[in-house]
Amino acid sequence: MYRFLLSRQWVILTLIALLLIPTMIELGFWQMHRYEERRARNDLVAAALEAKPVPVQRLTSPGHTVTTGQRYRTVTAVGRFDPDREVVVRRRVSSDDKVGFHVLTPFVLTDGRVLLVNRGWIPADGPSQTAFPKIPAPPAGRITVTGRLMPDETTEASGIKNLEGLPERQVMLIDSAREAERLDARVLGGYIVQTAPEPKGDSPEPIGAPGDENAALNYAYALQWWLFAAGVPLGWFILARREARERAADASEPAETDPVAVTTPAP
Repeated sequence: MYRFLLSRQWVILTLIALLLIPTMIELGFWQMHRYEERRARNDLVAAALEAKPVPVQRLTSPGHTVTTGQRYRTVTAVGRFDPDREVVVRRRVSSDDKVGFHVLTPFVLTDGRVLLVNRGWIPADGPSQTAFPKIPAPPAGRITVTGRLMPDETTEASGIKNLEGLPERQVMLIDSAREAERLDARVLGGYIVQTAPEPKGDSPEPIGAPGDENAALNYAYALQWWLFAAGVPLGWFILARREARERAADASEPAETDPVAVTTPAP
């Protein structure tokens, strides 16, 4: 009854099923790994945002690389802004998906070192984004700023190419080492996203806090792949049984016979 399984069609179908099962199982494990990674990142971000603010000098220094555990930590700094030497970061998107700039302003600490402060987003003056935009002035004099500590940006992490030949005072990536050369100063590693004091007139537009990554979606995908893997042999078995029943039914039907011609003898 099941000799048809040795036919070319069924051999190919069986081989495909045998390949699909481990592939789907592996995809399920990959999605589960992504789920665990995202959940761990969410836990790190939540812990960093909930931690008490600390002076920025406790977490970073000139040449320091901001670690994963330090990212998003709330820090404070005392000093003054230096708007005459600020730059803008190109091709940055606002909360409503408009393309413009981030404003990167040096903040001179009381000990003379410099902290890079991302003050927020502003629109471009034109579609070309070649002209230096009008930037709202930061608070003058000695103040205390608060922000979320961030690592230097890289092309590998952000996908943004660090183009050369840009207009004056425009950059593609926030890089404390490059800014240290440009400013000829001791610049702390990384930068902060300013959260306080809030800008007057809502400009620059503050950069929102990071949200949770949807780890549950990866968990659902993992279960889905494993269900698919379990469904492949079940589907194969159902198809084989149906094929066997159809062949058995065809074999049990009586064969049609040709009518026999009757000849009448001549008188």
